[in-house]
Amino acid sequence: MTTRTVSVGGVEFGGENPLALIAGPCVIESREGCMAIADELVTLAKRQNIPLVFKASYDKANRTSIHSYRGPGLEKGLEILAEIKAKYGVPVLTDVHSVEEINIASKVVDIIQLPAFLIRQTDFVVAAGESGAVVNVKKAQFAAPWDMANVVKKIESTGNKNIMLTERGASFGYNTLVADMRSLIIMRELGYPVIFDATHSVQSPGGQGDTSGGDGRFAPYLAKAAAAVGVDGMFIETHPEPAKALSDGPNMIPINELSNLLKKLKAINEVK
Repeated sequence: MTTRTVSVGGVEFGGENPLALIAGPCVIESREGCMAIADELVTLAKRQNIPLVFKASYDKANRTSIHSYRGPGLEKGLEILAEIKAKYGVPVLTDVHSVEEINIASKVVDIIQLPAFLIRQTDFVVAAGESGAVVNVKKAQFAAPWDMANVVKKIESTGNKNIMLTERGASFGYNTLVADMRSLIIMRELGYPVIFDATHSVQSPGGQGDTSGGDGRFAPYLAKAAAAVGVDGMFIETHPEPAKALSDGPNMIPINELSNLLKKLKAINEVK
């Protein structure tokens, strides 16, 4: 099924366009670290001719513990993302967590991402649409794929049709997620580009007591399955040393393993 095309900073999602990549660290740990990851991803994407959107969060507002690292904050984080956008010429994506943040972040980044836990907050969702930015909606762990029709309608009510929908797994008992590949097809029937989040689909929310766990070894397998089903983009969080990452390390794909995986994803996607 062909979806509408959403264009952002030279990258096109949906339609008959090739698989695009949204990748970067979970959270901005430092300016230097974020720039280094961006540099490696841009080089890799150019070498393999894969359209790239760089992602990183300035604040992880939904951490398990009060003691968990959240990021550099809105002002400093947006400065770093703006620098990456200007230096490498790639569009950038970040999470937002309030109406106030939407108004500020949408002036800097190309895609604002609605966290899964917030997609039922009507004022928040409508404000995202009113920003005029491309809006990437993470399907909540508690939501069915057909529930996304209501979120889409809220955004469409603002006249904004630059919408993308992301599958990130559904709750399966306590501290466990499963990725239902049927949801990719169902959400695509809404007519908008669909992204598969390989990282958070293998997360174990709160699974380590005061932090979330997960098993990143499964992420490449689920990514290949999603590419075979048919998606418009792949969302992958990566880090040079996932074991030392300050957020979601257990779910990440090491950056030195991305090249081989992306070759496979691209080949699978090209099989029509």
